[in-house]
Amino acid sequence: MSALIDPEQLAHESDLVWLEDIGGLDYVRQSLDRLPTRRGKPAYHRDGRMVGYALLGPEARSSRASGTFLRRVFWLLPHDRDGRPSGLYSSGAPSEAVDPRTIAPRVKGYKTQRSEGGPESEAMRELGITLPLH
Repeated sequence: MSALIDPEQLAHESDLVWLEDIGGLDYVRQSLDRLPTRRGKPAYHRDGRMVGYALLGPEARSSRASGTFLRRVFWLLPHDRDGRPSGLYSSGAPSEAVDPRTIAPRVKGYKTQRSEGGPESEAMRELGITLPLH
C-alpha cells in the first residue's frame, strides 16, 4: 500500500519504466514487491495488468533472509477507473493509488484531486500543471 511505503525504501531507485502511456490514467496502484533482481521487467502475478516498475541502482542490497530486492510495481485491476469509468472508482481511488504524474524515482507520489475523480486543483493550475480532463 502506498500509504505504508517508507521513502527510505525507495532510496536506491534509479529509474522507472512505464509499460504504457500514463497520460490518460488518473491513478495507478503501487506496491513494494520482493523481486529476485534489481533490474528488468518483473513477473506479474495479480489480476489486471502491470503498468510500470522501478529499477534499482547497483548499490541496492538484497535481503539477507530472502535474497530478494524491494522494488515498486505499478498496476491496475480490471475494475479500476480506466477500465470501468462509471464503476466502483468513478470517484475516489483505492488506498494504494497515486497520481502517476506525481511519481518519480525515489518519490512515492501522492493522491491529487484528479486521482480522486475530480479536476486538477487550483494549486496545480497556478503551477502551470495542466492535465487532460475526461
